[in-house]
Amino acid sequence: MEPAQPADRVPADRTPPDGQPPADVPAGHGGESAATDPTPPPPVVAGKSERSPKDMAISLLVLLVPIALLLAFYRGFLGGDQATTVDPAPAIEQARSANVFPVSQPQGLGSDWTTVSARYQTVEGGANLRLGYLTPEGRGVQLLQSSVPADRLLPAELTSQGQPQGPTELAGRTWQLYTARGNQQALVLLEPTRTVIVIGDARDNELRELAGSLR
Repeated sequence: MEPAQPADRVPADRTPPDGQPPADVPAGHGGESAATDPTPPPPVVAGKSERSPKDMAISLLVLLVPIALLLAFYRGFLGGDQATTVDPAPAIEQARSANVFPVSQPQGLGSDWTTVSARYQTVEGGANLRLGYLTPEGRGVQLLQSSVPADRLLPAELTSQGQPQGPTELAGRTWQLYTARGNQQALVLLEPTRTVIVIGDARDNELRELAGSLR
């Protein structure tokens, strides 16, 4: 049994050595006092973009100027908007050598008519000679000469929209005017050994000029 303590006994000094937390205060992680609560850093606010609409417009302009210069060079010096001209003579000669049907070709067309395609090929039921032109007004016209029977050729070339509109005389020959796909129209010449079709979205006078030039 321990002897009674005097009533006026002073508690033992609990002051810790220098640099240590008080004995009655629990130590936190790493030896720091748990009572110490450091103030959290202020939240980081994302800075707003300082680019103005004017700056963005200037950046866009810097990108567009080289593109515009390249486009101008392509059109002005390389002829980017000009149709590619082809020589129809090889295809016409091939068709004549095959001797499947009589072959005609335009004569006397102006220099503002441009030949853009020419092809002769054998197909089921016969052979076709196709010549493509760009008219003076910049519209497309195709001249087709074929030995394929007309009852098969016309639906294939004019589609189901092709309807006869009546005859017309051109250079001593009787052609038939037809409607065709979309806004196209056609002139059709029916002969015993071939069918000739002039078709395109060109004006009527240009279709007639091409059809009437065949010799």
